[in-house]
Amino acid sequence: MGSKNKLKRFRENETFSNVIQPTREEVVGDFKYKGKWNTFFGNDNPIVLELGCGKGEYTIALAEKNPDKNFIGIDIKGARFWRGAKTAIENEMSNVAFIRTQIELIDFIFAENEVSDIWITFPDPQIKYKRTKHRLTNSEFLKKYHGILNEEGTVNLKTDSEFMHGYTLGLLHGEGHEILHANHDVYKNHYSPEEVINTQTFYESQYLAQGKPITYVKFRVKY
Repeated sequence: MGSKNKLKRFRENETFSNVIQPTREEVVGDFKYKGKWNTFFGNDNPIVLELGCGKGEYTIALAEKNPDKNFIGIDIKGARFWRGAKTAIENEMSNVAFIRTQIELIDFIFAENEVSDIWITFPDPQIKYKRTKHRLTNSEFLKKYHGILNEEGTVNLKTDSEFMHGYTLGLLHGEGHEILHANHDVYKNHYSPEEVINTQTFYESQYLAQGKPITYVKFRVKY
């Protein structure tokens, strides 16, 4: 994407009522919506997050199918989620929002028990050992998820990375978390949940064209 396009999208994001772009100081200080997301959406419906949401395909698709829930896509790259934000505006979807921030700050953005489900779609597996701290299913991130999810809350990981899939399953088993569903190839195994196979992200369609199997894990974090 050219720099002119990026700048145009950044400017347009600033006009969208469903896009929140706080400074780091605003987030870690006393974020205005923490524990008060019902004031943003105007209801007390369950909140579902898409972390590293990219273009926001899952945020939009799930929001269309579940008007009784609120969906928030989080990514540091606003030029990407511009597409999802614009689609939500055009389709008058009042249950969609996007936040431009770092995922490691989510415990400053949401209060205890405020989130019902989390989706992690095609994250960077951060294979190098030095990058482990950025892996979105490492122990530190699981603790953050546990801190904001309600008691029945789940985490959904969909990835083309066999490494990420295996790493996550190993960690979940090792730490005693509750694995609800694990699938090594969602399009070949017919017991995949509908929301897993009926929505494809931009990157997912590329991986499928390359013949890569798409994996999925649904789990509850237990401490």
